[in-house]
Amino acid sequence: MAKAKAVFVCQQCAHESAKWLGKCPQCGGWNSFVEEVREPEPKGKAAAAVRKGYGAGSGKVHRLLDVEEDAKARFETGIAELDRVLGGGFVSGGVVMLGGDPGIGKSTLALQVAGIFSEHNKKVLYMSGEESLSQIRMRASRLGVGMDNVFVVSETSMERAEKVLREEKPDLAIIDSLQTLSTERLTSAPGSVAQLREVTSALTQIAKGVGLPMILVGHVTKEGAIAGPKVLEHIVDTVLYFETQSGHSYRVLRAVKNRFGSTNELGVFEMQSEGLIEVPNPSAAFLEERAVGAPGSVVFPLIEGTRPLLVEIQALASPTKYGPSRVTAVGLDSNRVILVLNILEKHAGVQIDGMDVFVNVTGGVRVSEPAADLAVAAAIVSSVREKPLPPSMAVFGELGLTGEIRSVSQANTRLGEVASLGFDRCMVPARQKSIDAALELARVGSIQTAISELIISK
Repeated sequence: MAKAKAVFVCQQCAHESAKWLGKCPQCGGWNSFVEEVREPEPKGKAAAAVRKGYGAGSGKVHRLLDVEEDAKARFETGIAELDRVLGGGFVSGGVVMLGGDPGIGKSTLALQVAGIFSEHNKKVLYMSGEESLSQIRMRASRLGVGMDNVFVVSETSMERAEKVLREEKPDLAIIDSLQTLSTERLTSAPGSVAQLREVTSALTQIAKGVGLPMILVGHVTKEGAIAGPKVLEHIVDTVLYFETQSGHSYRVLRAVKNRFGSTNELGVFEMQSEGLIEVPNPSAAFLEERAVGAPGSVVFPLIEGTRPLLVEIQALASPTKYGPSRVTAVGLDSNRVILVLNILEKHAGVQIDGMDVFVNVTGGVRVSEPAADLAVAAAIVSSVREKPLPPSMAVFGELGLTGEIRSVSQANTRLGEVASLGFDRCMVPARQKSIDAALELARVGSIQTAISELIISK
């Protein structure tokens, strides 16, 4: 009879070693190896029973052309912001992993979805390993969700959880949270890499085997990634992250992986006493507290997937008083901001040496596209020279290393959103083609021209 063996597993990347190592040779992490005892893999009839229990396929080969499309495979929740990120709703047999910082609203959103399924006479099984059943009931009452068809169970054993899932046969399963489940096949502690990998794989096979949509709520590490190795994200179908800035009520839901839709979409919610409320017009919400006429403020039309958003980019430049000058960026890539600063000094003659520069995107949104370069540059120059920019103008364009302003994608979509919010002017790259806009355009080809146009415009 085969004996159990001990292996050392890196808790950051799941690399295995026969002995303990101080530094992981794969990811470079220090003191990340934890000893785990592995039970021997079952063979013969035992292995077949395990595979059957975890919902393995029949093994029958089908020609793809003969496979029928299931038009009813998706279920729209009616929460437009969530359906947008999911690609049109939940898919039969699709496994969605939901991650985010503690208290950001993961369990709240999951319970609101459960209530919507219940209102459509669909059975929901909410499995919690952290909260008591009374706590779940209290939160459901506060949120005002439908509870007629929502069934709850407190469980931390994967074997018992599988039995409950097969006996209850729900239309939606919610596991809150993934790190609390563990299987008896492994002796390692719940939440370890081996347990997470085994439990996630087992739940995914169950969902695929019976066509059960499933939500897995996952903890995140201090770096903001889902706790466990990246292999967890490869196992599931969709990975969603909640993002926000500290102190903001807005929550941004973003897909980093989606087998059934785009990963470029995002949904915007606001946390209120009655739960997460979708924001139908995020552009107006992000700009409602904008200080019109203040130096260092610029409006930038952002594109997230197919959705245009107007966000405010703020900059503050002040003489350095406490040691070396520094650059701080919130919601932007700091390296990109440093690049813009060097372009301003080299090609626009803007003296920034000896100044601390802070750049922020308001509302908790993160901007990663280079189309924001010109807006960032305009905000910085406005703060340095203490001159406000035209309040009714939006700005977009990519900066080149030689100071030229380059064209960006989806210009008409950006301009349409700018016009819909009441702005009458927009600064665009001079080489931008096929622009059809009703508002006044300021075409600029270089950073020098752009700065002159912005500073003297009223």
